[in-house]
Amino acid sequence: MSLVVAEELRRAYTLGEVEVQALRGVDFTIEEGTLVSFVGPSGSGKTTLLNLIGCLDKPTGGRLWVDQTDVSGLGRNDGARFRGETIGFIFQDFNLIPVLTAYENIEFPLVMAQARPPSERHRAVGELLEAVGMADHKDKRPDQLSGGQKQRVAVARALVTRPRLVLADEPTANLDHDTAYAIIDLMRRMKQELQTTFVFSTHDTRIIDEVEVVHTLEDGRLTNQESREGGGR
Repeated sequence: MSLVVAEELRRAYTLGEVEVQALRGVDFTIEEGTLVSFVGPSGSGKTTLLNLIGCLDKPTGGRLWVDQTDVSGLGRNDGARFRGETIGFIFQDFNLIPVLTAYENIEFPLVMAQARPPSERHRAVGELLEAVGMADHKDKRPDQLSGGQKQRVAVARALVTRPRLVLADEPTANLDHDTAYAIIDLMRRMKQELQTTFVFSTHDTRIIDEVEVVHTLEDGRLTNQESREGGGR
């Protein structure tokens, strides 16, 4: 089943008197339960594309469906609601809230986006803390955690709402070699256990070597798609 479908997707920005074409009529599909990466040089449109899929931005042309919903036509409130129910995010700088503990950072989306009762939140957060190997660090704040531990918390936070889709923008950029592979293995395991689709924007060959489909972007155009039987090592 196709979880994401883009048809002639375009995004233009106006900078002063200049119009910048970030995406120039992109077509692609992303199948449910896969690891997919968008690759390309800086300025190729990778982050713009993730922002559109994540309902953080709107296209200036074309159509975009996520989980059979035409997100290109959603208003701000409907987009925020859909995003909270369907999509998780992982960032290269972790984006954890400094004053909150690991537990509270993971719990935060459930409080803000889904307003679940405390007992359900406690169970969901506890399960993910165990799954990502952070149960013993649940009361630590981000400044008390290593980079790899912060990213484990970020992965758990992205998954706590049980999203259909997780978008990861350069999730290993600030991690050393061994930690990066540990995070990649963690996301692969979470994909298998939860049937979550992961979409990466990355330059990192460590991720590119692990995914099942690679889309190459250049100057806002999709220039190549490579499917890899089975994916990974």
